[in-house]
Amino acid sequence: MPYAAQHLTQPPSRDDVDRMVGATVVEFGTPWCGHCQRAQPLIEQVLGGQPGVAHIKVEDGPGQRLGRSFGVKLWPTLVFLKDGQETARLVRPQTASAISDAVALLTATGT
Repeated sequence: MPYAAQHLTQPPSRDDVDRMVGATVVEFGTPWCGHCQRAQPLIEQVLGGQPGVAHIKVEDGPGQRLGRSFGVKLWPTLVFLKDGQETARLVRPQTASAISDAVALLTATGT
């Protein structure tokens, strides 16, 4: 599951995220957030070329437990997970290279 353009209608639970196998990027944000909109081309550029990395786009906001469980305060926040364990985090990424570097850590063997 490569780049996801749309937010999930129902986010996974924290337990589901913690049990995910393989490389996953969980993106927290909203469709109306200007920072999120500006970051989308960068996120798509990097994750669109990573078919082995699952991308889960979660709409965040008040009362959304998944974002709170990850301590999300600003959008977009990208949480990079390998087998359910956080390997990196980017808040309001400004460059494709920053995202690419985090993906490289995520997909590196032996981590």
